[in-house]
Amino acid sequence: MAVLVIAEHDNHALSIETLKAITAAKSVAETVDILVAGLHCYSVAWQAGGIDGVNSVLLADDESYSEPFAESLAGLIAEVGGGYSHILAAATTTGKNILPRAAALLNVGMLADVVSIESEDTVVRPIYAGNALAKVQSLDSIKVMTIRSSAFDPVEAPDVDATKMCEPLAKIAELDVVIANTVSRLVGRQAVVSERPELPVARVVVSGGRGLGSKENFALIEQLADKLGAAIGASRAAVDAGFVSNDLQVGQTGKIVAPDLYIAIGISGAIQHLAGMKESKVIVAINKDPDAPIFEIADYALVGDLFELLPELIEAL
Repeated sequence: MAVLVIAEHDNHALSIETLKAITAAKSVAETVDILVAGLHCYSVAWQAGGIDGVNSVLLADDESYSEPFAESLAGLIAEVGGGYSHILAAATTTGKNILPRAAALLNVGMLADVVSIESEDTVVRPIYAGNALAKVQSLDSIKVMTIRSSAFDPVEAPDVDATKMCEPLAKIAELDVVIANTVSRLVGRQAVVSERPELPVARVVVSGGRGLGSKENFALIEQLADKLGAAIGASRAAVDAGFVSNDLQVGQTGKIVAPDLYIAIGISGAIQHLAGMKESKVIVAINKDPDAPIFEIADYALVGDLFELLPELIEAL
């Protein structure tokens, strides 16, 4: 088996989602190759080359790949991926944007949100908003798939700064393939700067829902998160109501998380939200409705008025 993993990065270091995708790839083959495309991203290739089980790193360093545009990266993947049996990427917004286009260029099907790889041609993926799991067999010559990172642990990767002090374990092959992007450009980027952990990597997540009633009341979620050193999440209803920005949304159309502890406050537990957090190791739910669907999957359920319970919990912590 020849497996290629598409690296997601910030031109400095690999993302945690890619490290999890590498774990999935190693369940198919003992060694894998990694494609690193970007601009001035040699440190990323160096880091990838230091991961155990990585055979080689394909480095495409060019202005055309300075941003992860699908218009250029899909063509690059199709150009270099024809000789592989499997092509994997994390099921992030970037991976979901790029890999279906690459699959189309390779004239093969697409396996999305894979949570388990059972054999070289059979995978398991969620359907019906995560309420069922489908076992899917692909007969395509190249299996193209996005990996739901919450289902896999990350591989160990060397520190980026430390890698500069030693030679990488894997060979780094620099590519001269340049696919120009003539149809899109980056207008701007808005990034939320926070000292709190990011949702995909946080061990503890505190999420608030429409039950909080207002943006001002969402401050209670922030206070509890700060006490626990947790990341903040929200339901679709809370995001739509303007309580928080949409980058904090957890659910089928938001981020998929699986922390050690997930605390859902004022969240009823719609199917779409449960699809994004039900793999959490311990789930705590606080809601005044004893029949709220969230209680069906919660390990600990507290029925009561969150405006009475949260201040007490915050003070106790």
